[in-house]
Amino acid sequence: MYQYTEFDRAFVRSRAAQFRDQIERWQTGKLSEDDFRPLRLQNGWYVQRHAPMLRVAVPYGELSSSQLRVLARVAREYDEPEAQVYRLASDAQRKLGTVRLPTHYAHFTTRTNVQFNWIPLSKAADVMDLLASVDMHGIQTSGNCIRNISCDERAGVAPDELADPRPFAEIMRQWTTLHPEFAFLPRKFKIAITGATEDRAATDWHDVGLHLQRNDAGELGFRVSVGGGMGRTPVIGTVLREFLPWNHIMNYIEAVVRVYNRYGRRDNKYKARIKILVKAEGQRYVDEVEEEFRQIVEHDGGPHTIPQAELDRVSASFLPPKLPARLTHASRDAPDTLKEQAAQHPLFERWLQRNVALHKDPSMRIVTLSFKRLLQAPGDASADQLELVAELTDRFSAGEARVTHTQNLVLPWVHVDDLCALWEAARDAGLASANVHLLTDMIACPGGDFCALANARSIPVAEAIAERYQDLDELNDIGEIDLHISGCINSCGHHHSGHIGILGVDKDGKEWYQVTLGGSDGSAASGTAQPGKVIGPSFSAPEVPGVIEAVLSTYLAIRQTVGARQELFIETVRRVGLDPFKVAANDVRANGERAA
Repeated sequence: MYQYTEFDRAFVRSRAAQFRDQIERWQTGKLSEDDFRPLRLQNGWYVQRHAPMLRVAVPYGELSSSQLRVLARVAREYDEPEAQVYRLASDAQRKLGTVRLPTHYAHFTTRTNVQFNWIPLSKAADVMDLLASVDMHGIQTSGNCIRNISCDERAGVAPDELADPRPFAEIMRQWTTLHPEFAFLPRKFKIAITGATEDRAATDWHDVGLHLQRNDAGELGFRVSVGGGMGRTPVIGTVLREFLPWNHIMNYIEAVVRVYNRYGRRDNKYKARIKILVKAEGQRYVDEVEEEFRQIVEHDGGPHTIPQAELDRVSASFLPPKLPARLTHASRDAPDTLKEQAAQHPLFERWLQRNVALHKDPSMRIVTLSFKRLLQAPGDASADQLELVAELTDRFSAGEARVTHTQNLVLPWVHVDDLCALWEAARDAGLASANVHLLTDMIACPGGDFCALANARSIPVAEAIAERYQDLDELNDIGEIDLHISGCINSCGHHHSGHIGILGVDKDGKEWYQVTLGGSDGSAASGTAQPGKVIGPSFSAPEVPGVIEAVLSTYLAIRQTVGARQELFIETVRRVGLDPFKVAANDVRANGERAA
C-alpha cells in the first residue's frame, strides 16, 4: 500500500484543522449556511434526508487494517442512528416501544468510498481529526471537481494484469487534489483505471476511463476513453486515444478537462456532465482536445509529464508485502489438503468456487468477503464487522483489504494454506456467503431511506429479492448475473449497467420501479459495456420480486447449452431480445390487477 509522506500527513491534518475552524465559525453564526455549505461539501459532508452524511475517500479502494479499525470506531462512537431514528419515529411507536433501532455501521459505495449516514455535524470536526490520524479524509468526495479515483480491486495481484494501475492512480490523486483548474468544473468528474485484460473497474462508464496496454513495440501506454456516465443520459465513453504513452497521461487529462471547462454547460446541471459535451460536439471535441494537448506538450513543455524516477518512487509503495516465512512458498500438499477440506465441508467447496480467485503468485489467492446477507443492506458493514475484517486482514492478508465497486471487500494476499481457516472465521462472522457474482450479490444505493434525492427506496426491494433467493442450489443454477438497484435516476446503484436493473421512480407521489434488462459494465462475463433497456411499465414495490422471478423463470425455460455449460442470463437476453421477458413481466402486472 502507498505510504503517506510527512507532507501528505501534514496536508491532511491541516485540512482537518481548517474544517474545525469552519465548523466553529458556522456554529457561532460567523459563517452563514450558504457560505458553510460549499466548505462542508469540499470535505465530504452532505445533509441528506434525515441527517448529515459523511463520504470518506478510499483512493483506488485500498484500506489498511488500522484504517478499518478507525472506520469501526467512527461507526461505533460517532454514528448516532438510535437518536435519529427515535426522533423520526411516530409518537405511537415511541409509546409502544416498537421503534426498530439500527446498528452502528458504515456503507461501501460503488465508487469504493465509505459513507456514514448518522453523524451529527456537531461531531464532524472530531471525526475528521480521527480519520486524519490514519491518513484518511473526505477531500474531493463531493463537489464539481475530480473525485476519488477508482481502480480494479485486483490491481497488482491479478494474473491477467499487464501493469499495476495503482501507482498511476496515486500520482493522479496527488496531482488533482485541490488543483485550482479542477476544483470548479461544470459538474463532478470521475476517473477509473485498470491494467488488466478484463475490465473490472467499469472504465467505459466513467468521465475518463484509462486502460493500460502495450503497443506492438512493447511500450506501456493508455487507451483513453472520455464521456462515459450514467444518470439521466447513460452514455458509454468515446475512445479518444487507442494508445497514449504512459508518461503523458496527466498532460492529456489536463487537455480533456480544459476543453470541458471551456465549453461545458454551466446553465443546466442536468446537461453539465462531460458526456453531454462529448456527445453533442463529437469529432470537434476530440480535435479540440488534441490541439490543447499539442499546445501543452509543445508550447508549455509538457509540465505534467511523469518522470520515470517519480513512477519508480511511487511504485515502490506497491511492491508485494513481506510475508511470514511459513507462507513464502506454496505448500506441496495444498491441492490435496483443499480437496479433503472441501469434501468435509460442501459450503467451503462452494466458497472456493465463488469467492476465491487466482493470484499472480501461485501460492496466493484473492478472496472476496461478501457483505450481502439478509437483514443487512448491500454494502453495509457494522462496527463489529469492520473490526473483525481488520483482524482478518492482519491475520490472513498482510494487513490490506480492498473495497470493490460491487460493495464487497477483497483480501488480496491470502495464502492457499490459510483458505480454510479464513473461511471458518468469515463464516462465523456472516461474511462467507458463497454468492459472489450470483443474483444476491446485488448492488444497491441507500435509496429513499436516507437520500434526499431518491424517488423510492432501494433497501426493502433488495431485501425482498434476497429473501426470495436464499437457496444456493437455485442461485448456482441461475448462474452469474448482475442485479443493480438505484433509488433515482442519478444511478448511484448503477442500474444502467445491470443485467437486470431496477430504478425507483416517482408517480403521483408514490414509489414505483422500472426494470431494465441487458446492461453491462464491461466485465468478462458481461461483454461490451452498454446500458439496459426498459421492459415495460413501472411496477409497484410488492410486484418487483414477482417480476424478477418471472424474468428468471423465462430465462431458465429458454436458455441453451453452450459447450459444457449453460448459457448465461446476459447471453440469453442478447440472443433472443427483450420480448419474451416483457411478456413475462407484464403477466405479473395483469395477474395482480385481476387478483385485485
